[in-house]
Amino acid sequence: MSVLVTGGAGFIGSHTCVELLNAGEDIVILDNFSNSKPDVLDKIRTITGKDFKFYEVDLLDKDNVEKVFKENDIDTVIHFAGFKAVGESVEKPLMYYHNNITGTLILCEVMKAYGCKRIVFSSSATVYGSPKTVPIKEDFPLSTTNPYGTTKLMLERILSDLCVPDKDFCVTLLRYFNPIGAHESGLIGENPNGIPNNLMPYICQVAIRKLDCLNVFGNDYPTHDGTGVRDYIHVVDLAKGHLKALFNARKTTGVSVFNLGTGNGYSVLDIVKAFESANNIKIPYVIAPRRAGDIAECYADPTKAREVLGWKAEFDIERMCKDSWNYISKNN
Repeated sequence: MSVLVTGGAGFIGSHTCVELLNAGEDIVILDNFSNSKPDVLDKIRTITGKDFKFYEVDLLDKDNVEKVFKENDIDTVIHFAGFKAVGESVEKPLMYYHNNITGTLILCEVMKAYGCKRIVFSSSATVYGSPKTVPIKEDFPLSTTNPYGTTKLMLERILSDLCVPDKDFCVTLLRYFNPIGAHESGLIGENPNGIPNNLMPYICQVAIRKLDCLNVFGNDYPTHDGTGVRDYIHVVDLAKGHLKALFNARKTTGVSVFNLGTGNGYSVLDIVKAFESANNIKIPYVIAPRRAGDIAECYADPTKAREVLGWKAEFDIERMCKDSWNYISKNN
């Protein structure tokens, strides 16, 4: 039996594949390299000393998705594949709805046809919209402020509905906060194509002088220094959360929801200072207008994941900054 990892060459997907292989799982990776690079696959093999099957397939291509299931005995899917930039989703909403939702519908149709009844879904804290209070618990009201978040919320509902007619179906919704960091080997990490949409890769591009300075989007939020506050989590901690979720999914049915975060909120400027301190590199920045769809403050209450999954984030912010820089400095 194998675990299919869609988007397994991406940032979070690749780190999760490492944890799965290290835990002795058989995996099959599916990716279309829209925001990842083929050499990541060999790096996963180097880190783990293990091999796996790979398919270069887009989830919108139903025939080839079926081929993956036909050629492998897949009992669980960990589903990362999807577009993920908040700002881009505001500019190109139809592209996001078509890719993220249609691709997942096709995946679910094929899972159903092949009797695969377990899925661990890569959701997001964006489904909480602009929360009234923090920290955020799983039972908070759900709403969204951008099309990316809306695709995640719609997919949560679609996947949950699969469990209504089929009581054997198991859906695990993992709402993650802001993953940063990289594998300690420096072989895999976050290095997006083009100008980064996320804070840490942007800081790293400034650190290697590929970009002149960091744009800090808004300094008039109601936070301690006016910049947006987020819950930054080390990607390896996040990957280990998927492993725990997989183990839990094998002994449960129905819908489970978990926040994966540290429970700590750091502002944009907090992260800049932590990066400078951890790596002894100055990061010039300018204040830019707020971005559409951004909110002031967002951090998790991770109690449920600790109590039910036995999972807890281990790495601190300094380690996240060090590992991010270690990766970028070795891969540019």
